[in-house]
Amino acid sequence: MMKLKLSLLIVLLCAITISACRKDKTPGPAGDNGSTGATGSTGSTGDTGPQGATGPTGPSGGPTGATGATGATGATGATGNNGTNGSTGATGNNGTNGSTGATGNNGTNGSTGATGATGTAGSTGATGATGAAGPGAASYLITDKDISLVGTRLNVPAITADIVNEGVVLVYFRPTGTTGVYYALPYSEAGATITVKDMGVGYIEISSSQNETGLDFRIVVIAGTSLTDLSALHPNINFNNYSQVASLFRLGKL
Repeated sequence: MMKLKLSLLIVLLCAITISACRKDKTPGPAGDNGSTGATGSTGSTGDTGPQGATGPTGPSGGPTGATGATGATGATGATGNNGTNGSTGATGNNGTNGSTGATGNNGTNGSTGATGATGTAGSTGATGATGAAGPGAASYLITDKDISLVGTRLNVPAITADIVNEGVVLVYFRPTGTTGVYYALPYSEAGATITVKDMGVGYIEISSSQNETGLDFRIVVIAGTSLTDLSALHPNINFNNYSQVASLFRLGKL
């Protein structure tokens, strides 16, 4: 590289000298252009110059500013309205009942077991004490009697002084020829009444609010007690019902 620079400097000096020597001369005719000289070989690469020193680092940015105060918390927003309830879904249909199963066959009857041997007879128990005597009772039938307004006497020999004083006489009637129930006296229906007007030893006297014909009478004579005592002894018996009284005292059929 240094050699190339030196050659160029010599050429330049020669050109300047020649030019200075010919200033006052008349230039001659231009000569023929010389042939282009051969290209010189490339000079070797010069040494790398030293690296310049690194300049000083400029100042850093300004100091960090102070942290600002925290802003106040904003007020809580109002609660939104509740959404409307959705409509109730339709009720599902009830499922159909299953068909009834067929009735099973009855099982066969088991065979009758053998009759057990007859046990030995137990000894006869002791005879119980005799109970208190109950009131005696009798029933009398008087048929086809007419009853007048002034009264009709019926003869009943079983009505003794003891019966009048300490016994009970119950009187029932029904139309002659009927088989219906007996009606107890006193009797009242649609303004008509039939009652026991009087009673004494051997008789009773029946009166009516109008003349009656063809009546059968049942007279029940009970000794030794009052109707109040009978009701207490037999609270489930209706003494206006001849059928119940006849069953209680075993008086036979109507």
